[in-house]
Amino acid sequence: MVQTYKQQFNRKYNQPPNQSNSISQISKLTGYEKKGLQIIFNKGVGAFKTNRASVRPHITSADAWAMARIYASVNPKSKSYKVDKVHLVKKGSKPSLTDKQKEMLNKHKVHHTKKHMDFMKKEMLNGSSFTESHKKAKKMVGK
Repeated sequence: MVQTYKQQFNRKYNQPPNQSNSISQISKLTGYEKKGLQIIFNKGVGAFKTNRASVRPHITSADAWAMARIYASVNPKSKSYKVDKVHLVKKGSKPSLTDKQKEMLNKHKVHHTKKHMDFMKKEMLNGSSFTESHKKAKKMVGK
C-alpha cells in the first residue's frame, strides 16, 4: 500500500500513522523554522483557491491541501521538497541563496545599483521570489 506523505512523516517521527500535526509541531520535530513552513502553508492555500482542477476531489478544504503540501515539502524524496526547499531553513542556521538565485542576481546586477541588488538579496533571503523582490526593490529603492 502506498503511504501518504503525512503517513511517511509520522512513521519517521514514531507517531500513529494518521496523527495530525500543527505547523508548530512539524517545526519542532523537523527543526525547520516555523516561518518557512507558514510560507509553504500559504502557498498551499493559494494553490487550492486558484487551481481547483489540480486538487484531488476528496480534499474539501484549503487547510487540508496546505498541510498536505507541508508534509510533502519536508520529505526530501518529493517534488514539493525541490520546489519549496528555499523556505525550509533549519532553526539557528543562516539562510542562503540557491545557485540559481545567485546566477540570476549576477546577471541582473549589470542593470542595477548596488543598493537595488542588496535590497533584492535581502528580500530573497526572507523568502521572496526573484520577481517579487525585484518589484519591491524598484518600488523602494529605484533602479
